[in-house]
Parts: sequence; C-alpha cells; structure tokens
Amino acid sequence: MNEQYYLPLAYLNAWEYCPRRFFWEYELGENADNEHLIIGRHLHRNVDDEGKNIEGDKVVYRHQWVWSDRLLINGIIDAVEEKHNQLIPVEFKKGRMANHLNDHFQLCAAALCLEERTNTTIPYGEIFYYANRRREHVNFTPALRQATEQAIKLAQAAIGKKMPPPIDHPKKCQDCSLQKICLPKEVKKLRLEV
Repeated sequence: MNEQYYLPLAYLNAWEYCPRRFFWEYELGENADNEHLIIGRHLHRNVDDEGKNIEGDKVVYRHQWVWSDRLLINGIIDAVEEKHNQLIPVEFKKGRMANHLNDHFQLCAAALCLEERTNTTIPYGEIFYYANRRREHVNFTPALRQATEQAIKLAQAAIGKKMPPPIDHPKKCQDCSLQKICLPKEVKKLRLEV
C-alpha cells in the first residue's frame, strides 16, 4: 500500500481527542492556530531538530520517523531514548499531566511502530508535560495496546465517511483550535431545533 494511506500518528491523537476534529483536520485539511498550539510549537522547537545526543548513560534520538506496515500508521516521535539496550519513546506535550488517553494512544502507536521496525518489545514510554515539568510513565499494557489498535482501525474506517456530530465535552471544545470552524454549540443547537 502507498504511504499516502498510512494514518499519521498526530491524527490518531486528534481522533481520540475528538472524531469531529479528526474529520476537519484529516478529511477537510482545516487547521487553525490558538494559544495552545502556538505555545506548544514554541516549546517544541528544541525537540524538533533531528539528531543523536549522549546524555549521561543514555542515547537520545530526537525527531525520529517511525512507521508500521502492519497497522498502516506513520509519523514522528519527539524522542527515542536508549538506555541499557532498552528503547523508550518520549513525547513532549504543552499541557498538564492528566491521563490524556489521546496522548497515550499516540505514544503507544509510536512504540508499536518501533517494535515492528526493531523486532523488540517496548514495555513503556514517557510523556513530558511542560506545564508540570514532569514526565508521565505510560506502561504499554495489553489493554492499552488493544485500545490503541482499535482506535487506529476506527480512525481508518472513518476516512471518507460522514462528518461526526460534535462531542459533548465543553472543556475539549473550549480548548480546541478548530472551535470557530467546527461551531459545536451552534451545530448542537441546530440539531435540537430540527
């Protein structure tokens, strides 16, 4: 299958955050900046340079391209650390540590890509949240692996289908960069009037 059919990891994150957002971004190519995206881009500037560094007893590979031919996904992982022959995928996120399933799915999917490419097992990864200045340890349990693969399949199956309705999650909608394009409150109100 051609690379154009591979689901980018960032869109898997968007799918889990909100299927409607996924549709706007992936299907319609709509993007918009808000304060969260601009700050996140600024914070990411240090990890977006591809390269290899040695930091103490670990080797850090930054901005690494990964893919899975089995799952038909690909994308960039912010960093892969290698310590004692163990690979640890690491994502950097602007927000606060709060058990964000969309971030866990993106990290787990990157690990599944790395496992396929290296023929090794990766038991966990980490997400560095700038707002907390801490790393969250994410175990790649069988349940998380299964949920991640299920989300990949659901996102791929949604491609080319009808736009999903707005989600019922005011906080997510409030923080979403596509709020003024998606108009979730307005769409919900119109649906109630029909």
